[in-house]
Amino acid sequence: MAERQMQIGEVAERTGLSLRTIRHYEDVGLVTPSARSKGGFRLYDEADIERLRVVRQMKPLDLSLDEMRDLLEVADALQASDGDDPAERERLRQRLDAYREVAEARCASLRASLAAAEDFARTLRKRLDAAG
Repeated sequence: MAERQMQIGEVAERTGLSLRTIRHYEDVGLVTPSARSKGGFRLYDEADIERLRVVRQMKPLDLSLDEMRDLLEVADALQASDGDDPAERERLRQRLDAYREVAEARCASLRASLAAAEDFARTLRKRLDAAG
């Protein structure tokens, strides 16, 4: 049974990304539609949607497009490696682990920024309450 193909509008609904963003991600090489219709429309499958979801998860971490592309390539290569070359597999694991460390550090930074913003919002509430 052939996997169901979806047009970009349905993909946008399922991923929460705009049509423009999905096209941009294609233009910069982060995702490639798995097929095109006879009329030239982009067609996506579940693997494409999952890839777009991963890209969306990377976005708040402020990774550059090059970093995002590299991370996806590393993850793809690691998934495709079948253990024939243990040294290469270990190299890929180390690269992916380096991205994990970057992601965790950026999450910590985002948490600190959020805490500062929440503290500021509390300060404003106190001032409003005091101004009564």
